[in-house]
Formats: sequence, structure tokens, C-alpha cells
Amino acid sequence: QVQLVESGGGLVQAGGSLRLSCATSGRTFSNYGMGWFRQAPGKAREFVAAINWNGVSTAYTDSVKGRFTISRDNAKNTVYLQMNSLKPEDTAVYYCAARAAIHTTVFTTRFLYDYWGQGTQVTVSS
Repeated sequence: QVQLVESGGGLVQAGGSLRLSCATSGRTFSNYGMGWFRQAPGKAREFVAAINWNGVSTAYTDSVKGRFTISRDNAKNTVYLQMNSLKPEDTAVYYCAARAAIHTTVFTTRFLYDYWGQGTQVTVSS
């Protein structure tokens, strides 16, 4: 089992920045590919960003490219999502997810992830 705990969400004005963190415990963090997803009210959970086990490979949904950056610190068992130039449409609950995988592949489909955190709310005001 892997436990995931997100933090760093909050209320920010459009154009502002937030840094989300996802702390993990329970298994060897470096054995897992990690992802960030988000879910706005009334909408399906959607992919935001993903990173492979050693940080060599990353992927982003088109709407956040150039604004968001995913990274990880395997020594701290933590994955991050730096969010800059935030827009009201970024408002959602953000979830981190983990999948056991030690290769360069990143996973952009939520059904491929085995473990999920409880989520952290991000609200961007206009």
C-alpha cells in the first residue's frame, strides 16, 4: 500500500502561483510513476501532469503546458506541481496518484493508477 497526502492548495487570484505537494509513504517512492489529476464540479477527473520514477520523463495536458511543472524528490518521497499564471478555469480539486512502474513511461490515463490521495482544493478568482 502507498499512502498519498496532498497539500498546498488554496485561494489565489488569476495570474498567481501555487505549489502543490504530495507526500507519500508505505512503499519505495522511487518505484512509482506519479501523476496529478484534477476534478472541477460537475466534470470528470482529468489528467494534468505525470512524471516517471526518476524524473526523466514528464507529460502535461495541453491547457497547462508552459504554466505548470511537475517534479519529484525521491529522497523526500514527494512529488510537486508548480502552478504559475493560474486561470479561473484551473479551479478544481487536485489529486496525486501513483502507479508501480520503473521505466521511462509516463501514464496519462487515470485508470492506470493504483493509489490516490484525498485531494486539495485550488480556487482561482478572476
